[in-house]
Amino acid sequence: MTYTDVLNQARQRLGETCKACPICNGVACRNRIPGPGAKGVGDTAIRNYEKWADIRLNMDTLCPGGGQDTTCELFGRTFRYPFFAGPVGAVNLHYSEAYNDMTYNDVLVRACAANGIAAFTGDGTDPNVMEMATRAIGAADGCGVPTIKPWDIDTIRTKMDLARASNCFAVAMDVDAAGLPFLKNRNPPAGSKSVAELREIVGILNRPFIVKGVMTVKGALKAQEAGAAAIVVSNHGGRVLDQCPATAEVLPEIVAALRGSNTAVLVDGGIRTGTDVFKALALGAKGVLIARPFVTAVYGGGEEGVRLYIEKIAGELADAMQMCGAHTLAEITSDMVRICK
Repeated sequence: MTYTDVLNQARQRLGETCKACPICNGVACRNRIPGPGAKGVGDTAIRNYEKWADIRLNMDTLCPGGGQDTTCELFGRTFRYPFFAGPVGAVNLHYSEAYNDMTYNDVLVRACAANGIAAFTGDGTDPNVMEMATRAIGAADGCGVPTIKPWDIDTIRTKMDLARASNCFAVAMDVDAAGLPFLKNRNPPAGSKSVAELREIVGILNRPFIVKGVMTVKGALKAQEAGAAAIVVSNHGGRVLDQCPATAEVLPEIVAALRGSNTAVLVDGGIRTGTDVFKALALGAKGVLIARPFVTAVYGGGEEGVRLYIEKIAGELADAMQMCGAHTLAEITSDMVRICK
């Protein structure tokens, strides 16, 4: 099987909403929800992709030769590559019935762990989603990050208990999910969190806590104040608010604001190639999350599809490193890219 085979098979299994496009740029699906589209006119998802394309690489082959070391350490764990599978929920609603959240997370977690990275798993209104996701993470020796929606505190505590039992190396909350329709008007209330509320949540589980959904310096500093070990610069793939800036546009200022702190910065949104991963690291990110293409990989090839996609991104990253003169991730610097406007 090749990655082209994965795309072809995915198109047969993804239903009517996702086209498994060779370039997953948000154009074909735009605002189609249910489906992989985005809120409003779909501007944010498309902008996420386009702004990575506006960053160009500064090629430099007048440097010592040698191989490329792509290993990355996060919270005491060493990973083969600095990218991770992002959390995706309600796959049977947005894609097709070929998988549900439980079977999707099971395949994704196992395949990612086997190929040297970790998967962030999704959450949902069905309690079985988190239960099965954390069970899969436990079976993978804790190599996964359960991502909890910003529910009410009692629901969060219940889900944190499942995370604790999984021996996960970190836990996350996608606070930007506050804009999802199924979280609105809940009783008890769910959604946006104050710094005090987030600090309480961070303290529930004695392991690194990742706040996903930060798009401003102010938000990054509030997450740091609450005790987050890491943030993910993310606008939820454009699914929760139209007319947002792209994550690539705000990443440098957020990195600058947290420089010298113990809070790691990750980023997602429109990252589709190993070259994009290189660009994100050059702008100061510790690592990246990629979500929608992993859905295509699972639907198109199961564990084999995930392996092929990981190898594709890894090869592109190593090639960019070689052509720009970086032998390790630490050697990737901001002068290796040029932002074109």
